[in-house]
Amino acid sequence: MRRDIFQAIADPTRRAIIALIAVQAMTPNAIAEHFDTTRQAVSKHLKILTECELVTQNHQGREIYYFLEIDKMKEIDHWLEQFRKIWESRFEQLDTLLATLKSQQK
Repeated sequence: MRRDIFQAIADPTRRAIIALIAVQAMTPNAIAEHFDTTRQAVSKHLKILTECELVTQNHQGREIYYFLEIDKMKEIDHWLEQFRKIWESRFEQLDTLLATLKSQQK
């Protein structure tokens, strides 16, 4: 079952996992050490992140390491860009308004 990226990042635990493996690849046990939850719960979160292709697995010997897929993160960033442009435009309008009000007070 392929999941939606935004469904995956809606969960705060999964966002925290993404933040951890963005720094370095980690095993499920290493990831689980950062949470007050079971290894099985972390594995379930990793499965969801894997299904939506935000993370990939790499087998090194008996260990499985999870890596962040940068291209998928770029998809999220691309979607957010439309809102970033709106926010920037509104902030520029606010700056103009504040400058006008400030000059009128003089």
